[in-house]
Amino acid sequence: MAELDPTSTPPSRFEPVTEADADVIARQLGRPARGLRAIAARCPGGHPAVVQTNPRLEDGTPFPTLYYLTCPTLASLVGKLEASGVMREMTDRLAADPDLAAAYRRAHESYLAQRDVIEPLGHEVTAGGMPDRVKCLHVHLAHTLACGTGVNPFGDETLRLVNAEGWPSGDCAGSR
Repeated sequence: MAELDPTSTPPSRFEPVTEADADVIARQLGRPARGLRAIAARCPGGHPAVVQTNPRLEDGTPFPTLYYLTCPTLASLVGKLEASGVMREMTDRLAADPDLAAAYRRAHESYLAQRDVIEPLGHEVTAGGMPDRVKCLHVHLAHTLACGTGVNPFGDETLRLVNAEGWPSGDCAGSR
């Protein structure tokens, strides 16, 4: 699996946010998006699925979620996974598997390095529970969809789990 250069964001994969994209994202989220930088991944129907956001909102508030999952179909599937208790099991595996813990720490370092290229927030401001626990599968899946497999082990695992539930299929029409 490809390793990502942790000091850069893969801009060739990202697209500028168009006005049409911003409208779709607002429908997906049920509110206008904040801090949009780029479209980092699209769903099979061509709609935004993951956006890259600014590390700080317009008012200066830190926003540590560099990659934000917007696709309502994926968000729903991930919500079901989270409700099943899979995050607790993933966190338990971190303590038992040093190789997994090391890979997760590398994912954390990559995430922070990419965010810090845009604007440093400090390493105490993390996302998704990294590096010691698994707190938000939405963040991990967004990281994998934005940067590719092999970067975040829990993003990769979440992608396999949502694929097993039938994603990607159909057209979400970009709205709820």
